[in-house]
Amino acid sequence: MNDPLRVAIVEDHALTREGMRTALAAAYDVVGEAADGIAGYELIAREHPDVAVVDLGLPGVDGIELTKRVRIGSPRTHVVIMTMVDVEDEVLAALAAGADAYCLKSSPVSVLVDAVRIAGEGGAYFDPRIAHVVLSRFLPKSAPATPSASPLTPREVDVLRLIADGKGNTEIASQLAIGLGTVKGHIRDILEKLSAADRTQAAVLALRKGFI
Repeated sequence: MNDPLRVAIVEDHALTREGMRTALAAAYDVVGEAADGIAGYELIAREHPDVAVVDLGLPGVDGIELTKRVRIGSPRTHVVIMTMVDVEDEVLAALAAGADAYCLKSSPVSVLVDAVRIAGEGGAYFDPRIAHVVLSRFLPKSAPATPSASPLTPREVDVLRLIADGKGNTEIASQLAIGLGTVKGHIRDILEKLSAADRTQAAVLALRKGFI
């Protein structure tokens, strides 16, 4: 049995930090906490946790700057950004800084637990309520040729692009002029090929690997 993921929490609000610790300690090894960005970086540099849960609006050094520093000083540590902010520019800035996951504090605690697991396994996760916005901003409007190294078929790329635009299965079937069962089959194959837990993670992974 694998050892539990080692997780650090960097959050300035004490009650929020306590809630995070309680939720995460049930599944992971919480190795430390910090209430500001400077102390957070010291904690991460000392412990080199598998995952750091980082608040975006930290005093001293904010979450985006902290993420940049972690990428340099502790490159094996994955970063999960937690925030009340769902502003697109802030989300994109977190991604550009090297964050592996982005969760809204108003989401169920299970979202954070899942995000930590996915990030710790080397995946990428964005809260379902903002994922399609992020992906739509990053994806070009015209589809380039599928790279030769991609495991995806051209049709699977089409399906992923529509997922990134926030389309449901019925809309995808209509736009591609294929049956609903065919859409579900494509999604099942995509998840298997990319070892993704869900549609959102599949789209993020494909984007980061240059498959779409």
